Amino acid sequence: MLDHGFPPIAAPHARLLILGSLPGRMSLERREYYAQPRNAFWTIMGRLFDAGPELAYATRTQRLTEHGVALWDVCAAARRPGSLDAAIDRASVTPNDFAAFLAEYPHIRLIAFNGGKAAELFRRRVQPALADALAPVRLATLPSTSPAHAAMPLAEKVTRWAAVLQN
Repeated sequence: MLDHGFPPIAAPHARLLILGSLPGRMSLERREYYAQPRNAFWTIMGRLFDAGPELAYATRTQRLTEHGVALWDVCAAARRPGSLDAAIDRASVTPNDFAAFLAEYPHIRLIAFNGGKAAELFRRRVQPALADALAPVRLATLPSTSPAHAAMPLAEKVTRWAAVLQN
């Protein structure tokens, strides 16, 4: 059985796209990006864009779009038992339509990957076909916010995310 991702959250003036790999189980159940409470994503967004986990989901996503931040995933669909990115069956991956996304949101100048798996999937499955569309876009891989990647302290993750997203 394939898991299917969500549509992007973006405003017409979006300049930054944050990409995960594919929503985890709890996110799929709640129909919300980064719904797992132990995932540090919304805590980091709270520190950087005043879109923290204490706010309602609609408010958090609105604050991100007000700051020109878009959210999406590399995979439109894939087979993954559980929620770990390492369990994504590469052969089952159907990437999202980034050519259409970049045409609709032409102000995107930075694509930030939430972890190495999202970056790897994008570079293998998406980037080769988009050389021209990606020419003005900087790509940056950030530390994963997943609770499975808890070796790096939250303060270090915030520092690394801020260095890329706030410059």
